[in-house]
Amino acid sequence: MRVVFAGTPEFAVPCLDACVQPGIEIAAVYTQPDRPAGRGRKLAASPVKEFALAHGWRVDQPENFRSPEARQALASHAPDLMVVVAYGLILSQKVLDIPRFGCWNVHASLLPRWRGAAPIQRAVLAGDARSGVCLMQMEKGLDTGPVIDCVELDDISRETGGSLHDRLSACGAQVLARQLAQLVATRARPASRAQPEDGVEYAHKLDKAEALVDWRNAAAAIERKVRAFNPWPVAEADVAGERLRIWAADALPGSASATPGSVVAASRDGLDIATGDGLLRIRELQRAGGRRMAVLDYLNARPDLRRPAA
Repeated sequence: MRVVFAGTPEFAVPCLDACVQPGIEIAAVYTQPDRPAGRGRKLAASPVKEFALAHGWRVDQPENFRSPEARQALASHAPDLMVVVAYGLILSQKVLDIPRFGCWNVHASLLPRWRGAAPIQRAVLAGDARSGVCLMQMEKGLDTGPVIDCVELDDISRETGGSLHDRLSACGAQVLARQLAQLVATRARPASRAQPEDGVEYAHKLDKAEALVDWRNAAAAIERKVRAFNPWPVAEADVAGERLRIWAADALPGSASATPGSVVAASRDGLDIATGDGLLRIRELQRAGGRRMAVLDYLNARPDLRRPAA
């Protein structure tokens, strides 16, 4: 069974590893072209490319598949199946029709909820109780294809964007490995179910501007933002006269008479900030140009905050 894999970020690497099993030949690995990264803005390979090269697999990096030459190059690999995981390109029907069994996509949500670019962070931001991974048969629409298999996570109430990313990445590899083994055994396209028309939500791409905290919002909503945007783009807020990045925080019950954004208490347990509804206790933060630190370390540099605000 000749498989072409298409993926780019770290999320896709466990799925590529899951393709290494009896009866599977990885014909080629597709990933986004090298992009500038880091302070030096030097071209950097994607995590998928690094993993593929370390295993001696062929790597192709076309900008897109619009040209007949790019599609012909894909067809030359004679793929039985193309597995797509966070690749970063929308594939046309001409591309989807090339592999014998079409294209499978591993998507980090319980479809049809959170179709689109940022399903993990949107689930945390919305306060979803559960999440999961779906393996679907790709079609031309954006994440609209019939679902082959799913893995569900029942409680994501304390997850960050980063921790949920890691759990769902592992789940994606699990469901993909299971269905690849089945495909090798049966040599038949697997059964699938159409996505329901109700419950569709779109997970729009994250924008750094969204990371700015509005203290007039409820503490519970701000806490979800802090968790969703950890580790990127990281929530930011104006606190006690300076802009801070907030890495960890908890919503506290109760109310404060202080103006939203005011520091109402400061101790080794955290920095308590008044919000539009309840208090937000900041536990980890980062000053401009500084490192991530616990609140106690921050207070050592800001002794003026140790007294409750007036």
